[in-house]
Amino acid sequence: METVQSIKQRFEIIGNDPKLNRAIEKAIQVAPTDISVLVVGESGVGKESIPKIIHSLSHRKHGKYIAVNCGAIPEGTIDSELFGHEKGAFTGATSTREGYFEVASGGTIFLDEVGELPLTTQVRLLRILENGEFIKVGSSQVQKTDVRIVAATNVNLFEAIEKGKFREDLYYRLSTVDITLPPLRDRKEDIHLLFRKFAADFAHKYKMPPIKLDDNAVQLLQKFRWSGNIRQLRNVAEQISVLETTRDITVATLQSYLPTEGSNLPSVIKGEKSKNDFSTERDILYKVLFDMKSDLNDLKKLTLELMKNGSAKTQDINPNLIQKIYGSNEDESEIDFEETSNEAPITSLISSQNNNINYQEPEDNYQFAETVEEEEILKLEQREIEMIKKSLEKNKGKRKAAADELGISERTLYRKIKQFDL
Repeated sequence: METVQSIKQRFEIIGNDPKLNRAIEKAIQVAPTDISVLVVGESGVGKESIPKIIHSLSHRKHGKYIAVNCGAIPEGTIDSELFGHEKGAFTGATSTREGYFEVASGGTIFLDEVGELPLTTQVRLLRILENGEFIKVGSSQVQKTDVRIVAATNVNLFEAIEKGKFREDLYYRLSTVDITLPPLRDRKEDIHLLFRKFAADFAHKYKMPPIKLDDNAVQLLQKFRWSGNIRQLRNVAEQISVLETTRDITVATLQSYLPTEGSNLPSVIKGEKSKNDFSTERDILYKVLFDMKSDLNDLKKLTLELMKNGSAKTQDINPNLIQKIYGSNEDESEIDFEETSNEAPITSLISSQNNNINYQEPEDNYQFAETVEEEEILKLEQREIEMIKKSLEKNKGKRKAAADELGISERTLYRKIKQFDL
């Protein structure tokens, strides 16, 4: 049976931390079986090494080993990638395609970032874990596969289960055995070992002497948090190896390559905040639309009165609309709509408010009303199209989610999409 030390040498794993050794021991113990394994750890801790160890020590070692990054495959195509599809199953499916589970039958599949799988794909994966059955996209024929599944995640699946983003039954099927890899900040004695290994590798790669840290620099290296774990440590070692002409690295030099924690990272915007921001913007747009509709109705009422009688009923007209169209003069006395005669011509009304305005009735009142109405309707339609497009983009083309976001039924949204040819 393979020992932990021999496995480290074979897979170039550096470190003597007890938690790391325990993770490798568990991988060696479960490798001869077919039980599913869930590898847990932060991003950059080296989770991809565990499924390779398991596959190489199992009876499936002569079969295929396929690693799939579930977070890198678009939601619309991941079912096709994993389970395959039939010819004509969707636009662009010009031929039948075998999925990873069909190709890897008799071997091992590593599902990295399994927490990013869509719920519909999780149901298909659960069926494979239960009885080894799957159905290609666009097919009705049940197929069998004999595959070992090793999954990995850097997210808290319990929180994902509570939020309804991950199936609880799938979690318990995947995590028959849990293997947890510790973050680099919990392996302080291994940090300098890893740095020296990376320095030697880059010295060989770039044909230059390896860099060396003084004692104070080593202490700083071990105290640093390393949020990006081994991946971040490797990047720092490569930067120093390439950019520094002096091979002896002091604490001051090392400090210049270590970022202040969180200072150079992109700000994280929680999904709930983004949703609220979108809702606020949507409410503002709705208010603008309703205000425009109210103004349009008042304008139509005003125009119809002018067309019929050459005068308007002033008590039915929104005074704010008059100010919007003709302006206001704060030096003049305000108009009292209650005391104004119902039959007073609108030209007299405007003149009393602002002596600088010379209103002339359009020669063709009907044409004037039609033009204004068409322009306002066009603006309303443009705003409606923009809102629908933005909601569809935010919800990745899901009509139901977009309809809920807009506060309309899915049927209404579908009709709008056809109407505006979106």
